[in-house]
Amino acid sequence: MDEMVKAALAKWPHVPHCYGWLGLDARGDWYMRDDRTQAAGPFAQSKGSRIQHDKLREFIERNYEADAQGCWFFQNGPQRVYVELEATPLIWRLRRDEAGALHIRAHTGQEAGPVAACWLDEAGHLYLQIAQSLGLVHSQDMALAADEVEAGRWDPQPVEGATLPARFGFVRSPQAAAHA
Repeated sequence: MDEMVKAALAKWPHVPHCYGWLGLDARGDWYMRDDRTQAAGPFAQSKGSRIQHDKLREFIERNYEADAQGCWFFQNGPQRVYVELEATPLIWRLRRDEAGALHIRAHTGQEAGPVAACWLDEAGHLYLQIAQSLGLVHSQDMALAADEVEAGRWDPQPVEGATLPARFGFVRSPQAAAHA
């Protein structure tokens, strides 16, 4: 977390949380969701405006984490902005280096460790569990993932997509959970 964010939290510890205004899609893109967008439906149905400003995306990603209930948020100074998730809290990007080694990185830019488990849902979405974190493999990286499966390095196990949040301890819609 950025030092200026920590300082703002210390100075203003009781700023109300914000719900529904920020979303993360299945491709690792961030979306701003104004009142009109939120009124049009849940995040998967009505995304809003994609954030294209590089510095803003980097700021969000440096200050992105989960609370004890599995709700993911962006700490924006003293305000916690909860994130609506289309899929999972992390989107994994895969790439091979010149030597052929596979590298996995979260959409936030953080390098991932070794794959602990691999899951495939009924829609053909591939998920990787790395340490305690579950993430969806980016759709553009499925060919590299298929190489890992075909080589026997990953063994996808079947999973029902609807069970992932409870099974892996994350909340897709903190806004819905907060107002339930």
